[in-house]
Amino acid sequence: MANNFRIFKHRKGDSLHLKLSGDFDGSSALELLNLLRKDGSSCFNVFINTSELNQVHYFGRDVIKSNAGIFNKLNHRVHFIGKGIGLSAAMN
Repeated sequence: MANNFRIFKHRKGDSLHLKLSGDFDGSSALELLNLLRKDGSSCFNVFINTSELNQVHYFGRDVIKSNAGIFNKLNHRVHFIGKGIGLSAAMN
């Protein structure tokens, strides 16, 4: 995981709000996916704020893309908020 990567989480009702900061690499992507598996399964909406990410490495995007099925299994809607870094495109 990138040394400066952090995930700040806040739960409000049936929504989970995640704020990503730092650099997003493959290990960071795995950390995000693990958090979604653990904490996202009981949420209807997950909001992922990417506005504080400095850099998104291609491998991080590839990890999200190859594991995009997790979002379908969790049976909720994921909303990406922030600058266009390609993470939401990796979901399609």
